Amino acid sequence: MDTPDTPPRLRRAISGPMLFAFILGDVLGAGIYALMGVLSESAGGMLWAPLIVALLLALLTAGSYAELVTKYPRAGGAAVFAERAFRSPLLSFLVGFSMLAAGVVSAAGLAIAFSGDYLATFIDVPVIPAAMVFLVLVALLNARGIRESMGTNLVMTAIELSGLVIVIVVVAMYVGGGGGDLGRATQLPDGVGMAGAVLGGAIVAYYSFVGFETSANVIEEVKQPSRVYPRALFGALVTAGIVYVLVGIASAAALPTDDLQESTGPLLAVVEATGLSVPSWLFSLIALIAVANGALLTMIMASRLAFGMAEQGLLPSPLGRVLPRRRTPWVAIASTTVVAMLLTLVGDLATLAETVVLLLLLVFISANVSVLVLRRDKVPHEHFRVWTFVPVLGVISCGVLLSQQKPLVWLFAAILLAVGVVLWLSTRRFAGQPIADAADDVPVER
Repeated sequence: MDTPDTPPRLRRAISGPMLFAFILGDVLGAGIYALMGVLSESAGGMLWAPLIVALLLALLTAGSYAELVTKYPRAGGAAVFAERAFRSPLLSFLVGFSMLAAGVVSAAGLAIAFSGDYLATFIDVPVIPAAMVFLVLVALLNARGIRESMGTNLVMTAIELSGLVIVIVVVAMYVGGGGGDLGRATQLPDGVGMAGAVLGGAIVAYYSFVGFETSANVIEEVKQPSRVYPRALFGALVTAGIVYVLVGIASAAALPTDDLQESTGPLLAVVEATGLSVPSWLFSLIALIAVANGALLTMIMASRLAFGMAEQGLLPSPLGRVLPRRRTPWVAIASTTVVAMLLTLVGDLATLAETVVLLLLLVFISANVSVLVLRRDKVPHEHFRVWTFVPVLGVISCGVLLSQQKPLVWLFAAILLAVGVVLWLSTRRFAGQPIADAADDVPVER
């Protein structure tokens, strides 16, 4: 176990502000740029209400992550927690594999999104080859070093956040000049009660907060994790929530819900409705940057998770190899990139995206239960402790969201997990001793 007295194998180079930007950039992501149209179908003009409920639901599981990550500050995230809590290598593998599969599939989808209509605004190239080249570039940046990756993330997060700020500001100016209708922010869909609209919308809105869990897999590279991690985690989620609520109000005020639902680029439609002179191409550029940032952060998570699982002996030991100078997990980076490139060849990305959410909800249930099971496990360093009712409510909230998933998505997830079991059995049969017993270490810089 990594404690303050036991140095990690990876370089501690992530400061508090860097971690805050990492989580904020992953949570904001590209989804919010297309979310409002879908959300308005469930909530009408009350876009802000389900966003608040979704934030509260996300904070429940985030509380469990804050306790577990500061208690066991090792790469591997939920897989590490499950191993300690349930003492089952298979269950630990399935939790970690669910997270890993969700991350790699997400990266493939983001690569396709990057290479599609957004990129076509500037250059017309075949989507799949462009997506693969994009993933290679992300991998090279990832392998260069966590500091360089985080520096890039800081810039990208500032840009994607600026796009949302532009929406808020231009609509505020529009309404202040007598345009729009703030009253639409209280309108419900025809024939739907407030409770049904808010809860139905919260299921959609919850997807926009997914991403905070990836931060658990860079904890070995965070300075003073017990102090820094909870502040960065909760601060990023609350910041994203505030921005989302303001964007929701702005969207309802600027456009009728029917217009929002018909647009594939609702925030661009919102800005154009104000009549203010904001170039339309600007939002295409911001969306590209948002997607690229999401892909970078997702691949950082996936590679660190594969590295951590290799150290536990749950994946082949070569995935734990580290570049001597850069001290980045190069084999894990290369392997997850190749898998993501292959997944870009899959046609039905909508089903893959829904499967990602289902897999993450399973991971969240495991993390919430792990908090309760591990309360009797004491560690020699101080860590964050969440109220006991929080993980209980976290399990319930994840169960409610799981109940909304389609049978086809459950089937696809079951197939992926079956593949994972085969991989786990093969690893146990052929991999030998865990990577922790191998002589592949290099001196670690604190």
